[in-house]
Amino acid sequence: MSKSSEKPKQHDEPGDGRGDYECPRCKDAEFLFYRDERGYEFARACECRERKAWRRRFKQALIPDEFIHANFENFRRSAPYQQDMYDMTVEYLQEFSVENGAKKLSDKNFGFIAVLGEQRLRELPAGKRAEMKQQHNNFGVGKTHLQIALSKRLIKDGFNVLVVSDVTFMDELIQAKMMNDEGETLNQLLYGAINADVLVWDDIGKAKWSEAKEALYYQIINERYRKQKPIVFNSNEDRGTLSEKIGYAAASRLLGQCGPYLLEVEGDDFRLKGHKTCA
Repeated sequence: MSKSSEKPKQHDEPGDGRGDYECPRCKDAEFLFYRDERGYEFARACECRERKAWRRRFKQALIPDEFIHANFENFRRSAPYQQDMYDMTVEYLQEFSVENGAKKLSDKNFGFIAVLGEQRLRELPAGKRAEMKQQHNNFGVGKTHLQIALSKRLIKDGFNVLVVSDVTFMDELIQAKMMNDEGETLNQLLYGAINADVLVWDDIGKAKWSEAKEALYYQIINERYRKQKPIVFNSNEDRGTLSEKIGYAAASRLLGQCGPYLLEVEGDDFRLKGHKTCA
């Protein structure tokens, strides 16, 4: 088949009938249609297709608005612990690859946790709490920023990423359990969390404990553990208090699957210093 015989065939849809298309070449169909010299029609992907697919994956990831601009380039690395966080995140990124359209996922989780958890701090006497909080601060050190930067890079590479915030996500699951829709809404939420290529779980263990929530933590974490699908997470709890918040069985799977990609982090709260690129 000669190139001269391949002529794009114009299709009218999709479109609004006025010619207002983001891509005038394919009229937003994302494919160009051709006829060969024998009159057979075939299609080829338009150059706009990958760009639009990236935007769809980005939108579906549910990245919080405050981290839309988070990336590796604007992550502050003014302290040794921040450099350690950055280096480990970049190293973890190398666990993923796309070759000939086939996606290779990491079989390891990736987590930033506290040295001294928030629940443990709350249990201290009031007079000692502020002192220990200052010595073992885990807030505003850049955990979420780096993991959103990682998410955006994975999305760009073609992976389906879902970002959830613990309190909001657990509330949605509990509300869905109580809905009179034969479990449809709950199953949709669980399906997305269990089957995304990468689940990014922000501030896991923040939600107030309940038996129902512990069961949901276990269901999601265990299913992803069984399918060998990674969870990227951060928490203001330590190993012990996180286990108490999400359940020991779930925590065993979550932390145990991290291998070398689990880092206990503490340092200055950059939010209090007015820096907006670290959270």
